[in-house]
Amino acid sequence: MTDTSPTSTLSWLTPEQSASLQRRRKAKEYLARGTIMLGGVGVIGAIALIFFYLVWEVMPLFKPSAIEDRGSYSLPLAAGDDGRTLFLALEEQNEVGSRLNAAGELVFFDVAAGTVGSSTRIVHADVATPTAVASPDTGGEMLAVGFNDGRVTIVNQSFAVTWPDNVKTVTSEIDYPYGEAALAPFGESVTAPVTHLALRIDDDTYQLAARNGNGQVVVTTVESTENMMTEEVEITETARREFTLTGDVQAIHLDNDGWFLFVVHASGAVQVWDLREETPVQQQVQLPGDARATTSAMLLGHVSLLVGDDKGRIHQLFMVRDAQNHYALTHIRSIALENAPITRLVPEQRRKSFAALDAQGRVGFFSATAERRALDTKVSDAGDATIAVSPRGDRLLVIDGKQLDVHTVHNEHPDVSWKALWGKVWYEGYDEPKYIWQSSAANNDFEPKFSLTPLAFGTLKAAIFAMILAMPLAICGAIFTAYFMAPSLRKTVKPTIELMAALPTVILGFLAGLWLAPLFEQALPAVFTMLIVTPLFILVAAMLWNQAPERLRHRVPDGYEPILLMPVIALAVALPFLLSGWMETTFFGGDVRVWLTNTLEIPFDQRNALVVGFAMGFAVIPTIYSIAEDALFEVPKHLTQGSLALGATPWQTMMRVVLPTASPGIFSAVMIGFGRAVGETMIVLMATGNTPVMTMNIFEGFRTLSANIAVEMPESEVGSTHFRILFLAALVLFLFTFLVNTTAEIVRQRLRKKYGTL
Repeated sequence: MTDTSPTSTLSWLTPEQSASLQRRRKAKEYLARGTIMLGGVGVIGAIALIFFYLVWEVMPLFKPSAIEDRGSYSLPLAAGDDGRTLFLALEEQNEVGSRLNAAGELVFFDVAAGTVGSSTRIVHADVATPTAVASPDTGGEMLAVGFNDGRVTIVNQSFAVTWPDNVKTVTSEIDYPYGEAALAPFGESVTAPVTHLALRIDDDTYQLAARNGNGQVVVTTVESTENMMTEEVEITETARREFTLTGDVQAIHLDNDGWFLFVVHASGAVQVWDLREETPVQQQVQLPGDARATTSAMLLGHVSLLVGDDKGRIHQLFMVRDAQNHYALTHIRSIALENAPITRLVPEQRRKSFAALDAQGRVGFFSATAERRALDTKVSDAGDATIAVSPRGDRLLVIDGKQLDVHTVHNEHPDVSWKALWGKVWYEGYDEPKYIWQSSAANNDFEPKFSLTPLAFGTLKAAIFAMILAMPLAICGAIFTAYFMAPSLRKTVKPTIELMAALPTVILGFLAGLWLAPLFEQALPAVFTMLIVTPLFILVAAMLWNQAPERLRHRVPDGYEPILLMPVIALAVALPFLLSGWMETTFFGGDVRVWLTNTLEIPFDQRNALVVGFAMGFAVIPTIYSIAEDALFEVPKHLTQGSLALGATPWQTMMRVVLPTASPGIFSAVMIGFGRAVGETMIVLMATGNTPVMTMNIFEGFRTLSANIAVEMPESEVGSTHFRILFLAALVLFLFTFLVNTTAEIVRQRLRKKYGTL
């Protein structure tokens, strides 16, 4: 017997040379093993770093909000000031505060030092006493002040930032944009005190709603024009509504368009007067739970009305339009602070958030839409304290008696909650709760909508439609190539299909958006006819070939039959497109898109899921095909030969021996292809229209997580809520892919264990 051991092959070497060679081999083996292990550990480490970086960027979204004391001092008082505060505000730099006292003086004070900077008595305050105050914005820069003689003054506060000697200085001043003369909304002869006010500003137009002690309500719309020669302001009244409003009125408010007047009664009844009518008509809504209203305010944008009640709850209401275009005041949601009555509501200036103070001196910060109480803490011992929130939402002023407290607020992401991210939310302007992603708009009153549900839905929708096309074609192609195709033909076909994976997806997206989408729109009947006709043509061709004379069939070598199918498939594809115009005219009235929209009420977009399914399926096919084909081809030959020797047909051998044995590899191919489809960006970005809607309609578009990140990340402000939610979307995509791959590996191992003994 011949000795074939490694030592025998080295018999011509000396023992020292043989030992040296063995050492070098072991060193190379250790080096290769270490390099491979280091590479594997590096890959795992890189993935772990990506995961922890995403978590690091997302964590601030869920960081608890906090409030801390910044200082406390005696209330800055002007000469003769008794300390009563009718209105309190803070400018954007958090350096200068302003308060309107009971004598009608605007007192500007240094927030850090607690000293009075300046004080100015507003027009008409020297002859009358202020009785009502209203502001058209949450910052209080513009004020309407009503007096006990029925007059109203509109005054504007402005704050200029300058840098003398490189020191930031905030200078405050007041002016009267609509003239210094006090207004008489009820007429010159009416002297009943003004009890309630509401003001809306729109460029050079203002709308003022006033109620006096007699219950008389006047809503006037006034335009102001400045004479270019004399620089005098000319006031012109363009609309006027008058009616009587009796009862326990707590407050009145105007909406952002000036269409509706909201009237809040202490009994908990909220009335809406439609000012678009010559004679205003009203409807009424009662707060739930027999609650009594204690305070109210308009949320940023003046669409939503906030009403605090005597049970510690804040209710949000706004007008909802029905199918007949009729508006109705609707109670949307309620949020609770504690059990004490709410005494103050202060909306923020840049977010749909607000601060609420109750009778026990407890203040809470809320996000209306997210229905989230971000924080609450006790800031006062008196329930009648006055509070103000800075424009940036990071400072809180509290006047408790004659003491002023300054607090720093850390509440960067109040509008993030589980419901806001994943649940249905009833947004302003919508007729019902919906899943909405809309991160930006053209005005500052816009409410960002950060629902990830439509993005996750679009991601799964894109992957499912792509897999519907790619999976059967790729797996069936892999079966034929690995088991039935001639080896010489396989050497050409397999590399050609695998080469398709190298095609940049941006090219596929470009072709799908600019060529395939218009083609499908113009020949939609042909697309569906092609999907039905092509398999039928192949089956008929196979049947005819099977019935052909053996002499003819033997001229084609085994495994080369697919070449004969190429003209059949070309005919099956071309024929529907040639007949598309005839089919559209005969069956769909000449325009299938109009027929879909009007007859079936199915919306149609040019860039839709059908286009993405074809384009992304084409991109996924090479990945699934290559892995599945390798798994099928590597099935041991003795298994197939043993099956054939026992009398099984080639097809039976394939179905009962080859497929079960290769099933772990095929399943891995499908899961990798699915993950590839989930993470695809450029194709869905260019071929879907990027509309974040939730519908399984194949003729409508969608937006995926990856495409959304690609589109919006460059435009997001670093550190903002939008920025971090995009990172949260990336984390969701990462975890989803990890879950899919983990599941795939578990199933693959079980399949390998089950069929590995064949």
